[in-house]
Amino acid sequence: MATDRPMVKRGRNRWTWLVWGGAAVLLSVPFIAMRFTSEVNWSPADFVVMGVLLAVACGIIELAAWRGGDIAYKLGVFAAVGGGFLIVWANLAVGHEHPPYDLYFYGALAIGIAIAAIGRFKPAGMVIAMLVTAAALVIVLRLLMVHEADAEGGNLLITTVASTAIASPFLLAAWLFRRAART
Repeated sequence: MATDRPMVKRGRNRWTWLVWGGAAVLLSVPFIAMRFTSEVNWSPADFVVMGVLLAVACGIIELAAWRGGDIAYKLGVFAAVGGGFLIVWANLAVGHEHPPYDLYFYGALAIGIAIAAIGRFKPAGMVIAMLVTAAALVIVLRLLMVHEADAEGGNLLITTVASTAIASPFLLAAWLFRRAART
């Protein structure tokens, strides 16, 4: 009977629908946009790559939801996965205009994943992993900005805004994991 299921199970089903449904909507946006404008021109390979990225992101979020824990931990996973997804997506979207630096962004994410694994994905270890990831991403971005500034002159405001934007999901995740560690 559907009424005999515990509340937690129903909550998980709602999150599942929200996460996977959101991914389906996100994947359909370029498909629909291609019908109305020539500015969006995705190949079948683009849809496959984006589908794989979304499936991995949603799978990790689903795993965290099934693993249990409090809402702060789950939201921390969501923020971290979302931040990582956006970095990978942005690097793939712009192509490889800055080949060595693209790999550094992926390296910064890999360092965070490694630290999280060493900490066994426990909240306290996740705090450290997210802070290190945010710092590594800011350093990589700063290196890229310095490289670009050599060619055309740098702008401190742009560097600050970009650093804040790239680090913010991981800083939010660190804060959420810190809250989860307290309980």
